[in-house]
Parts: sequence; structure tokens; C-alpha cells
Amino acid sequence: MADSYSLMQEQYRKILVTYLKEKNEQGLYYAQQFSKKVLENQISPEEVVSLHIEAIEELFPYMPEGAVDSFEFLLEVMMGYGLAYREHQSLRDKQRELENEINVAASMQQTFLPKEIPFVQDLDVGVLSVPASKMSGDYYHFVKDENGCVGLAIADIIGKGVPAALCMSMIKYAMDSYPEQRLQPGALLENLNRVVEQNVAANMFITMMYGSYDPRVHHFYYSGAGHEPGFYYNYAEDSFDELSAKGVVLGIRRDSSFLEYHKKVEPGDFIVLLSDGVTECRTDDGFIEREEITNLIRQYKHLPAQQLVENVFYQLEKLQGFQLRDDFTLIIIRREV
Repeated sequence: MADSYSLMQEQYRKILVTYLKEKNEQGLYYAQQFSKKVLENQISPEEVVSLHIEAIEELFPYMPEGAVDSFEFLLEVMMGYGLAYREHQSLRDKQRELENEINVAASMQQTFLPKEIPFVQDLDVGVLSVPASKMSGDYYHFVKDENGCVGLAIADIIGKGVPAALCMSMIKYAMDSYPEQRLQPGALLENLNRVVEQNVAANMFITMMYGSYDPRVHHFYYSGAGHEPGFYYNYAEDSFDELSAKGVVLGIRRDSSFLEYHKKVEPGDFIVLLSDGVTECRTDDGFIEREEITNLIRQYKHLPAQQLVENVFYQLEKLQGFQLRDDFTLIIIRREV
């Protein structure tokens, strides 16, 4: 280390002498190149100041006492700066490490979401899920059985970051482990509730609505666990009803039971499932009303389901100044006319 410092000391002296004699751009260029070597050799800012002081004292041995004292003052300043700079570098390295972990978790989250929507004759489905940040607390799931029935879930994990991603993975694999019950909403939520109660921290909660659509009779069966109520659109009456299902959030009580509801879906009717990031959209004037959501949906109801959800998202994002404050998930399942 001493040899390295001595070498840097000699190089700095030569560069400084050259610049003081010629005072040109070439000398400044050499100084810039030297700064790169300083970084490579991990020489601190105060050590660079020491190099400068030693070179100046050698070149100008009869400097005024005040000038010498000023250099000592500068050295003390740079020592404080050096300590703060190294602390900043350490924090930045930790931040980069955390960001890398978040990126991995965000990528992992994407693998939990369906790659495609199951095709069902006479059924038009649109889905859009947009996180407010890299990590999302929203989750949705589709599964189709051998009879053509479709099971679908929408959930909101009250918590963010890596814990939410891990919780999401648990939900997915727990749901996949109940194939015989996946299209029975009440039974599925009861089993999932036991898994969550045993494995999720007490400060994390999961709301969910799970539904099953049977295209043979066009019935929609559903149960809820404290999730944001959706909407049911009646095509014949051009009206919206609230699609709510009473039930406590998952993981609160081990023995919770969940009521099952059903709707007869007529041609043109559609089901709207959503997360609270849709209904709790905040503008400068406060939260928007649920009626405003249904008015937006009505405005675009003539479009295919996927275009419908995308247009609703765009308008709500626009109302918020294109700055989402919460995760957004919207699902529409429509029986075609």
C-alpha cells in the first residue's frame, strides 16, 4: 500500500508541475486520467488532498503561514467528506442489492399469473392487472376443467414487496393443490383459509373473491373473503347491481366458513371483478364514487371485453394524472349475445 501511495504521489507531482508550467487543456486531461486511477486504487478524497499538500509544499517551500493553515483546514473538511462519501457508497450498494432482490421478486410474481385466458364458447373475457410499483399486491388466476367450466380468482394481499410475492406463491400452489374443489368457491376458500392461517404472518391479510362459471347452464357461482365487491351488469335492463359476497378475510380464523352465491347469466350480461385500486382511485378532489366506475364501464360496454378493461384503466389513470396510487386489477366476463 505504501509503494502504491508513493507511486501515486510521484505521478501527481509530475502532473501538477506540468500543468503549472503550461496551463493548458492537456494538463487538465492528465488530471482527469489521474482521477480514474484514484478510483481504481480506492484512494480516499482526503488522501488526494494530502497528495496535493505534499506536492505544493515541495514546490513552494516558503508559502505564507496562512496558506499552509488553509490546506490543513481543507484536509479536515475532506476527511469529513470522505467518511460521508464512503457511508453513501455503502448505502448505495445496499440499495442496489435490495433493488436486485425486488426485481427478482417482481419477475417471480409474473410467473404466478396466467399466461393466457382459457377459451370458452360464447364467453368473452378481459383482464388487466397493473402494479402501482414494481411489486404488486394483486393476484388473479384462471383454471378450466374437463367440462369446460372456468374457475377464476382475484385477490389482494395487504402487504407489499418480497413478502407479498412469497405469499402470492403460496396462494397459487395451495389453489393448485385442490383440483377436486377448485370449482367449488366456498370449499376452496375454506381450505385456502386454513393454509393462510397457518403460514402467513399475523400482520398480513389476504382478501379474495373466487368464482366458477358453468357454460353448460350459464350459471356463475362465487364466494368472497372480505374482498372488494364487484358488479353485475344486466343487459336487458342496462343496469348494474353490486356483486358482493360476505366472508372474513383469509387467515383471521382457522374455522371460517364462506357462503356460496350464484347468478344466472343471460346473453349480454357480464360480471365485473376488481381490486380496491379500481374503486379507491384518488384524484385531487378525493376518491371517486363507485357509480363513476359503472358509468365508465357503460361508456365502453359495446367494445370487446379486453378493450373495455383497457379503456376503463386509461380513463382512471388519466384522472390520477397517470400516477397510480394503488395496484389496479380489473376482470370482465361477459356472455356473448
